[in-house]
Amino acid sequence: SEESRVLIVEDERAIADAVALNLREEGFQVDTAIRGDDGLRMATQGSYDLLILDLMLPGVDGRDICRAVRRKSQTPI
Repeated sequence: SEESRVLIVEDERAIADAVALNLREEGFQVDTAIRGDDGLRMATQGSYDLLILDLMLPGVDGRDICRAVRRKSQTPI
């Protein structure tokens, strides 16, 4: 079966890396974005089964990413 895809948008790289490592060990395919604008682009152009968003991000706020994703899909956030 195909792996579930998760996008982590978190500007503290140590946190993003730790969460990504744990998810990968559980069999998830994980992408990370450190900046909100990159996360927004990835979240709206990619196909993810789950998004993990920080709220305070450089570039674009996590709430704005959430709103943009909600206009397109019901992906769990």
